[in-house]
Amino acid sequence: MLSTYFPELTEQQLAQYAQLPELYKHWNDQINVVSRKDIDELPVRHVLHSLGIAKVMQFLPGERVMDVGTGGGFPGIPLAIMFPDTEFHLVDSIGKKIKVVQEVGKALGLQNVEATHARAEDIPGKFDFVVSRAVTQLKDFYPWVKNKFNKDSKNTLANGILYLKGGDLVEEIAESRLAVTRYYLKEYFDGEFFDTKQVIYVKAAV
Repeated sequence: MLSTYFPELTEQQLAQYAQLPELYKHWNDQINVVSRKDIDELPVRHVLHSLGIAKVMQFLPGERVMDVGTGGGFPGIPLAIMFPDTEFHLVDSIGKKIKVVQEVGKALGLQNVEATHARAEDIPGKFDFVVSRAVTQLKDFYPWVKNKFNKDSKNTLANGILYLKGGDLVEEIAESRLAVTRYYLKEYFDGEFFDTKQVIYVKAAV
């Protein structure tokens, strides 16, 4: 399935993606990081969904990306496999979820993943992009990360937020008072699950 949507994937990357369902089933039995009803749908609802960001943005070698509220590692882990030369810092305020991220990253041999038990506001340093998946409303999310961006942009989109969201977002976007660009995942992926799923891009104000 993944090679259909991402034909450029190497055998090593495909092998790493293939390990994810068993790794997450193992850890989910001990620490619930994926809802029980979703664990069997992990390849589509978590891995492919996370890679919707890769349809919008090809991260560059050396860029720094922070995944805020990563939970068990989504979208950060699938993106880190896709972009092995990009640095990913996965952050969550719940320590046991970060333990799962660390163990999954270790099992996959990912050298470009750092996982920290912290709030986004407390992470030092600057990033090119912030990614996240439906952690909270945009108006609440933006203040957490607005001071975290590098000034100089190198990519096709200026540095900013790439946020996976679903449903009718008109009211939420209006309340945020942010200028956003919406990318609809149904244009990239087949299946009912993606009908309302979007990547919301917000350019950083630096």
